Amino acid sequence: MSFLIRSTLIYAVPLMIVALAGVFAERSGIINLALEGIMIFGAFMGVMFVRLVQEWGWFAEAFTAKNLWALQGFALLAMLFAALCGALFSLLLAFAAINLRADQTIGGTALNLIAPAVVLFFIRIIANQSTLNISGSSADWFMLKKSVLWGRTYKTNFFESTFIDKVFPATYVCILVFVVMAILLYKTRFGLRLRSCGENPKASDSLGINVLKMRYAGVTISGALAGMGGFVYAMTTANCTANGDVAGFGFLALAVMIFGNWKPLNIAGAALIFGLFKCIAASYTSLDINGDGIFWLKEIGVSANFYRLLPYVITLVVLAFTSKSSRAPKAEGIPYDKSSR
Repeated sequence: MSFLIRSTLIYAVPLMIVALAGVFAERSGIINLALEGIMIFGAFMGVMFVRLVQEWGWFAEAFTAKNLWALQGFALLAMLFAALCGALFSLLLAFAAINLRADQTIGGTALNLIAPAVVLFFIRIIANQSTLNISGSSADWFMLKKSVLWGRTYKTNFFESTFIDKVFPATYVCILVFVVMAILLYKTRFGLRLRSCGENPKASDSLGINVLKMRYAGVTISGALAGMGGFVYAMTTANCTANGDVAGFGFLALAVMIFGNWKPLNIAGAALIFGLFKCIAASYTSLDINGDGIFWLKEIGVSANFYRLLPYVITLVVLAFTSKSSRAPKAEGIPYDKSSR
C-alpha cells in the first residue's frame, strides 16, 4: 500500500502542477494547448542543466559524497531553471495570441509540434543520440531513503515508509508551489484581476486593468509551472532522461483541468485519480495491495497493453461525462480588441 501511494503521488503531482498551469492561462483568457510542448521543453532544459553542471564540475563534492541536502538544493535550482525556460518558451504563444491575435488553438498546436523537434535536434547535437541522460541515477542523487536518514537498522512505520522513505522532495516542493499559486489565483488582488480578464475583459479595462499585461502574466506563469512540471516528470519517472516525449502528460493535464472545472481543489482530486491509473499502468506487475506477496494484477493474465491504455481510456470516459457540466471562462480564446464593441 505504501508503494501504491508513493507511486500515485509521483505521477499525480506533475499532472496537478501542469493542470494548474493551464488554469492560469485560461483564467486570463488564453487557451494554452501547448502544455505538452512546454513540458517537453522544460524537461529537456532541466536535464541539460543537470548534465552540464556535472560536466563543468560544479557540485562535484555533493555528487561524489552524495550530500543529501546539497543535492536537494541543486534539484531546486534545476526546477527553477526549467520553470524559467518554460516561461520564456510560452512567450511565443503569448505573442501570437495577444499581439498578433492569432488563433490560440493553432498556436498551441504549433508549439506542441515545434517543441519535440527542437529538443531532439539539440539532443542530437549535444549527445549524438536520441536521448539526453545524466551521469548516474536521479534516484541516487535526489531521492530520500531511510538508509540515509535513519540508518539501515531503523524500522519505519507506515507514515514514514509512505511519505518519507523513497520519495523525491521535489514532489513536496511542487505541492507547496501548487498551494501557493492557488492562493495567489483565488485569494489575492492580482488573482482577481487575472480572472476578471478571462471573464469580461472590457469591464476589466474600464476599471483601469491592463488586459494585455494580465494575459501575458497568466501565460508566463502557465509556462513556468508547465516547465517545472516537465522537469519533475523527467526526474521522478524517467531517471532524468529527456527524449522529446512526456507520455502525453500535457494532454492528460488538460483533461484534469477540465474535469476539475478550473478549480484547484477539484484539480488536485482529479490528478490523484489519474495518477492512480498511471501508477497501475506503470507498475501493475509489482503491485502487492494487501502485502501477502501475491501480485494479483499480474496474476489476472490481462495483457500489459490494457493497463497502458487504461489512463487514456479513463480520460475519454471522464471527459465524455463531465465536459458538458464544465464551465470555462467566458472570454477564453477570444482575442481582446480594445476598439471593438
